[in-house]
Amino acid sequence: MKLTWNKKNSQTCKRRPFAAISRFPNLPFDQQDDGGTDNVGTGSGVKEGEAPNNQEKALDSTRDAAPDSDFDRERLARSFQAQGDKLAEEGKYQEALGKWESALTLTPGNAALHEQKAQVLLELGDAWRALKAATRATELNPSWAEAWLTLGRAQLNFGEPDSAVQSFDRALAIKPEWEEAQDDRRTASNLVKRRKHLHSSGLSTEETRFVVGDKANTS
Repeated sequence: MKLTWNKKNSQTCKRRPFAAISRFPNLPFDQQDDGGTDNVGTGSGVKEGEAPNNQEKALDSTRDAAPDSDFDRERLARSFQAQGDKLAEEGKYQEALGKWESALTLTPGNAALHEQKAQVLLELGDAWRALKAATRATELNPSWAEAWLTLGRAQLNFGEPDSAVQSFDRALAIKPEWEEAQDDRRTASNLVKRRKHLHSSGLSTEETRFVVGDKANTS
């Protein structure tokens, strides 16, 4: 997959720095779990027994660097972010996350980094952590439409199309003519309608979320 990064824009939050990425790798009804179990939010993109602890690595990295001033802290954070960007361009997502975690340890208020992190986590299939990262991006910069778009996509992949519709609406309130957000909102809205149809067809009314592995039988 070709990844396009715009470092200037990632600092200013003018647009999403992670431009070319699959939007909904695990949409409900698009994939079925052959084993019959749910796989939402558990994917990590790492082989069993090899999963790194990115937060621990981040703490080790920042400990070793030990910046003495706010200026040094920001400069070191930018260095970690640049290293992570390069690794992500090469498809080394776990390594990229480790560098970004180091940067976020130094500058936790970087909304663009939280949003980038959310996109990569979606690419790795970790919808839950992507949702948390995207939520943080919207909290830090609620007027950034791209952060709301990423949050909506994370909510879709986590099986919450109702919440996704609301997030896409927030993005469109900021950028009303944004076709990408309009398309994603239609996708989420169609999933909400499909769920209502399943409920009316006898699915438990207690079911409030889609999950990967749900099987649609609308015939």
